[in-house]
Amino acid sequence: QLQLVESGGGLVQPGGSLTLSCAASGFNLNYYSIGWFRQAPGKEREGVSCMRPTGGITNYLDSVKGRFTISRDNTKNTLYLQMHSLRPEDTAVYYCAARTLVCSHSVSDYNHWGQGAQVTVSS
Repeated sequence: QLQLVESGGGLVQPGGSLTLSCAASGFNLNYYSIGWFRQAPGKEREGVSCMRPTGGITNYLDSVKGRFTISRDNTKNTLYLQMHSLRPEDTAVYYCAARTLVCSHSVSDYNHWGQGAQVTVSS
């Protein structure tokens, strides 16, 4: 059974850093496009960034460029989202999702989702 599990969320002060993990089981994430999404309170879920099977990355949010980075550890079958210089407006539940085709920023294009990890940026 294909499963994604996020971890690493928490409370961090503005300007701080967090790294989210997305551990895959039941499939090899090297053959899937894996997207990171986030949903802030009262807002729609939005695409943050995505890594293709080739390792290529597409970023969807201008506000996180230069601050958020996707990486992958093939030995652990895990994808990461490294977040630096965090801002209060980054507060959201962060999700990873998988699809067999190319990266997409659209929520409806993804078949498999993790349960989400809460990230709160506050002093």
